[in-house]
Amino acid sequence: MAGSGTAALREREDIILRVENLVVTFRLGRHERVQAVSDVSFDVARGETLGLVGESGCGKSTTAKAIMYAPRPTAGRVTFAGQDMSVLDRESLRKLRPEMQMIYQDPISSLNPRRRVNDIVGEGLSIWGRREGSAERVADTLRAVGIDPEMSGDRRPHEFSGGQCQRICIARSLILEPSVLICDEPVSALDVSVQAQILNLLEDLKASHDLTMLFIAHDLAVVRNISDRVAVMYLGKLCEVGPADSLYARPAHPYTAALIESVPEPDPDIPIPLTALAGDLPSPLAPPSGCRFRTRCPRAQARCTDEEPILRRVTADGVDHVVACHYPLVDAEPDRLATPVRLAPSAAPPLPPSATPEDASPEDAPSSSLSHDATAAPDAADSPPTDDPSASDDSTATAGSEPGGGSEPVEAPPPVDP
Repeated sequence: MAGSGTAALREREDIILRVENLVVTFRLGRHERVQAVSDVSFDVARGETLGLVGESGCGKSTTAKAIMYAPRPTAGRVTFAGQDMSVLDRESLRKLRPEMQMIYQDPISSLNPRRRVNDIVGEGLSIWGRREGSAERVADTLRAVGIDPEMSGDRRPHEFSGGQCQRICIARSLILEPSVLICDEPVSALDVSVQAQILNLLEDLKASHDLTMLFIAHDLAVVRNISDRVAVMYLGKLCEVGPADSLYARPAHPYTAALIESVPEPDPDIPIPLTALAGDLPSPLAPPSGCRFRTRCPRAQARCTDEEPILRRVTADGVDHVVACHYPLVDAEPDRLATPVRLAPSAAPPLPPSATPEDASPEDAPSSSLSHDATAAPDAADSPPTDDPSASDDSTATAGSEPGGGSEPVEAPPPVDP
C-alpha cells in the first residue's frame, strides 16, 4: 500500500491547504535514518474537515507537525492559501502561523503549569501586539468553549479536569482567529461523555468561525462523525482517501476494511471477522518491499512484493475513492468486472419441462438450480444409490433415456407393500 502519487489532489479553486509529496525523515544515530512520512499528498478545501486515521505509529502526528513546519519537512511542499511555505524565510513563516493553529494530543502537558488560564489563552495576543481589548477577547473565547472566565480565569491547569484543559487548549488556538485548525487526537485522552462534548464544541466552532480542520485520530467512529472526507495512513503512506460515508460503507482498500471491521461491538457472540488484522506494524527502519501492507494483507499476491502500488481513482457505488492497491476491493464486484447480472433465485424464470442442464446457461438459471441439476442429470450408472423412494423414482424415470433424449422413459415399478 505504497500510497505514492498525487491522485488525491483535486483541481478546485477553494483549496486552502495543499500537501504535495511530503517527506519527513529522522536521523537515528550516526548512520541510520527512518522515514516517518513518505510521499504523502492530499488537500483540504475551505470549510471542510479532513479526517486522518491509522494505527499508532503510522505518521499522523508527524504529518500534522510537518504541515505547521515544526519541524520543517525533509522534502515536499505545503501550500497554504496559495502561498508555498517551502520558499518562505523564517520571519515570513512566523507571520503566517497565526492563520494555522494546532490542538495537541495531551491537553495537560501542552499547558504551562505555572501560568494562569487568562495568561495562557491571551499569550498569542501579547506576542503579536494585539493588547487592546485583549481581556474582553479572552473572556469571550473562554465562554465560547464553555469555560467561565470569572470563575476559572485566575486558576492554573492542575486545577482542571482533562476535558476542561482541552477546552482551554481550544480557546488558546482560536484566540488568533485562524483559518485552519489542526486537531492532533484532541479527544483520545478523554472519556466518552467528554469526547462527545468536545466534538460538538468543535462542530459549533467550525460553523461560527468558518474553520477548516484537519482532524487526526485513531478512533474510527469519532472521525466518521466529524469529517467530510477521510484519509487512511499506514506506515508513513496514504492507502485510501474518500468521502466519509462512502469510505465507511464501501472501503476500497483491504486495510481500510480491516480497520472498520476491527471496531469492537458490545456483543460477545459476534465472531471475529476473517479480515481482522494480525501482527504488528513492520519496522519503519526496514519497510516491506512493494506494498507496505502486503505482510498483513489477505489479498496479497506476488505482484504486491515486486511492484509498489500508486494512488489511483476507483469508483465505489458511484463515488470516487483514491486508493493505493493493485487489487482493491471494489474490483471484485460484478459491476467492476463488467460481468452479466445474474438473477436472484427467487426472481429467476423456471426452466421449461423439456430442458436439460445442458440446455440451460448460467445466465438463465440460479446457482442453486445449477448445483442440483449437475448431480441429478448423470446416467443411472453414475448415480449413487439412495434409500429415498422419491429419489429412486426420479432416477428411474430418466435411467432409460439416451443422452440425446431419443427413447421413451422407463416406467417405474409399483411400490412393494411391506
